[in-house]
Amino acid sequence: MNTEKNKASTSTPFGGGGGIVIINYGAGNIQSIKFAIKRLGYESVLSNDVSEIQRADKVIFPGVGEASSAMKMLLNSGLDKVIPTLKQPVLGICLGMQLMCHSSEEGNTTGLGIFDVDVVKFDNTVKVPQIGWNQITNLKSELFNGIEEKEHIYLVHSFYAPLCSETIAECTYGLDYSAALRKDNFYGTQFHPEKSSDVGEKILENFLKM
Repeated sequence: MNTEKNKASTSTPFGGGGGIVIINYGAGNIQSIKFAIKRLGYESVLSNDVSEIQRADKVIFPGVGEASSAMKMLLNSGLDKVIPTLKQPVLGICLGMQLMCHSSEEGNTTGLGIFDVDVVKFDNTVKVPQIGWNQITNLKSELFNGIEEKEHIYLVHSFYAPLCSETIAECTYGLDYSAALRKDNFYGTQFHPEKSSDVGEKILENFLKM
């Protein structure tokens, strides 16, 4: 397996020795996430190595593109079996969050089943995809410590997770939907924190400090 071998800086404040791992499975905007983490003063590793992911102190699961193709990449690498078993804090971003749900209408895709919700497509009453800035409301997690209601975050998506018991933040785009989800040690954001200016960096920093 191809793995970037940059090791976490000795200043990385995690005790487990595994540092921050960004899952590199071929369907993520991983460099922008890596740069955002570096701006916060941390180092991270891009990896698809199972043992390295399992040893990590924090795991970020990104995703950009089409759900069924991304899921095939996970299946081919065996990561579909690994990700749901992780015990450390895990953050799914955009398509990564959607793949952590039960299913997605995009490509009739079966997801990882971590979040108890099915991803559906926006109807034709709104412009699809939603591209640009929106406000987050009803914040319910330490992920949003220091974040005010109605702060702006950046999104690019045609599919969404409806509101459910695991919703920890909401957006409105024709209807109210889940901007973020949480179950146990798993978190997901529909928006891109790495593209959401100071607000996104604070949310990312909150995750890294958990």
